[in-house]
Amino acid sequence: MSATEVDFYELLGVSRDADGATVKSAYRKMAMKYHPDRNPGDAEAEARFKACSAAYEVLKDPQKRAAYDRYGHEAFQQGMGGGGGHPGADFGDIGDIFETIFGSAFGGGASGRARPRRGADLRYDMQVSLEEAFHGKSTEITVEVAATCDTCEGSGAEPGTGKRRCELCHGHGKVRAQQGLFVIERPCPNCSGRGEVLEQHCHSCRGEGRVDQEQVLEVEVPPGVDNGTRIRLSGRGEAGPMGAPAGDLYIFVHIKEHAVFAREGTSLFTRVPVSFTVAALGDTIEIPGLDGETHSIEIPAGIQSGKQLRKRGAGMPVLQGRGRGDMVVEVMVETPTKLSSRQKELLREFRETETGDECPESRGFFNKLKDALGG
Repeated sequence: MSATEVDFYELLGVSRDADGATVKSAYRKMAMKYHPDRNPGDAEAEARFKACSAAYEVLKDPQKRAAYDRYGHEAFQQGMGGGGGHPGADFGDIGDIFETIFGSAFGGGASGRARPRRGADLRYDMQVSLEEAFHGKSTEITVEVAATCDTCEGSGAEPGTGKRRCELCHGHGKVRAQQGLFVIERPCPNCSGRGEVLEQHCHSCRGEGRVDQEQVLEVEVPPGVDNGTRIRLSGRGEAGPMGAPAGDLYIFVHIKEHAVFAREGTSLFTRVPVSFTVAALGDTIEIPGLDGETHSIEIPAGIQSGKQLRKRGAGMPVLQGRGRGDMVVEVMVETPTKLSSRQKELLREFRETETGDECPESRGFFNKLKDALGG
């Protein structure tokens, strides 16, 4: 397909009054669709890509577009329109579109030398007890990280030596290569985009500017942390190469399972068994809290198994805030399994005095069951 066979506007799928941004957007879509690297061995796609590139070269330029609108394809034949033959692609726009299609791996923009690459962030998983999560704690951890080399102070150069301009890229940090219609810039492979090389590598870090070493770090665990809480230690991750800034260390908190309490947010949940006499008559029970205090819980007379009672302000502290959550006590009525003869006798006497009003839910259930089964 040649560029002269089809109207340029039809090639890009835009109207004749489309503005420059619309034309550019349409060309990007066509370039991504028909680029030879996305259609290897497809001659028709390659021809379509070249035709669209030719159309865009004309329509993006106001003067060339005006000439095309007036004279059509003839405006660019025999020197008309100042174009001088088959219009070629503008490498600035093509480069922009190439980056859109394939990402920035082949150049990283036009900002010159590669910037120092920041060190990697690191992760550390810390186990803490529920009591430690309640009160908070100061602790030390040992991590192995790539730290700044003390010998060269992170420069990568042997002490007493320096750096010189890279001979391959002449200090620019990038090299260019022709690939078909494209001129592609890549980071210089000799200096990794820095534009300069070391005269002599540091003997301790072999030019990296960093060495692996163990570090002991102090960590403050604040009260109220929960599973998944992240504690950030700025600049305590891996040191960047060649003196670049260090990354961060993220400590992920994991709460150990507790023997008595389960946690949901700032609330503490626990199950408390009570005798059936306490459940029937009511009482006050004492529950030790994580705060070291003893909390009194009022058991109302006639409470049923599974009922939850709430003690305000006896739960977990709010992380980096004020106040505390609640303690939620679920009552489990326990039926006695070992009774003395006297206890059995008393229970039989009690049963003889029952009228059915003592357990309304039980009587109501059996009445419903009789009704459902036809009496």
